[in-house]
Amino acid sequence: MVIDPSLKTAPQVRRRHRMVDRLAAVLEHVARSDQGMTLTELARAVEAPVSSIQGLVNGLVATGYLEERERRYSLGTAPYLLNLMAGRHLVTSVDHSMLESIHAACQMTTLLSIAVSTDVFYIDSVSREPRYDYLAKNFIRRSLIGTSAGWVLLADYTRRDLWTYLSSLPPEDEERVERFLAALDEIRDTGICAGPRTSEFADGVSLAIREDERTVGAVSIVGPEDDIGRRRSELTELLFAHRDRWESRR
Repeated sequence: MVIDPSLKTAPQVRRRHRMVDRLAAVLEHVARSDQGMTLTELARAVEAPVSSIQGLVNGLVATGYLEERERRYSLGTAPYLLNLMAGRHLVTSVDHSMLESIHAACQMTTLLSIAVSTDVFYIDSVSREPRYDYLAKNFIRRSLIGTSAGWVLLADYTRRDLWTYLSSLPPEDEERVERFLAALDEIRDTGICAGPRTSEFADGVSLAIREDERTVGAVSIVGPEDDIGRRRSELTELLFAHRDRWESRR
């Protein structure tokens, strides 16, 4: 009998990596926690000194894999985005049919967005404009301060994260920052950002998607600045009407 040479050697056992193990453990523990975990709780869970995981946790927050609120860490949106890139669409309160309904009513590009760290991603769209389909289907990063969806998403950031982000922006964004801060209280009260004139290419009306008392995404209607300005009230009412529909699903 001839023995396949490949069977004579046992498969090589993959070596574990302490940092990767620790990173995976942090993500898993946080994902299993309903209320999030403090740094001390995380250190205890992974059996590591606080000092040794502080930098790791900060890095995970900076890249969107963790979120920090009131010194408690929960799973961020980056893992969700990876699932979308892999074609594993997660269930949300707003699906493609809702975007189609909004688009049919206004005949303008309709987008679903999420924030990942300091960027906004369009994760679904209904549009006759190839540019927006391209941005959504290829998960292209967009500027939070440069989009109406970004303003809605930024409005839910913690004070520390918001100031950190705004102070990191280049001087050319100074005017946008000032206008955003002037509109911040209204956006937080209403969940809407209508016609902020953040881009030279288009303007938009965006509405927050709230789940479990948090903004998890935004639905936007975008188009030429003149059209958005002229139809601002109409588009705002349209989004509010659809918000009643998606909230009734929960």
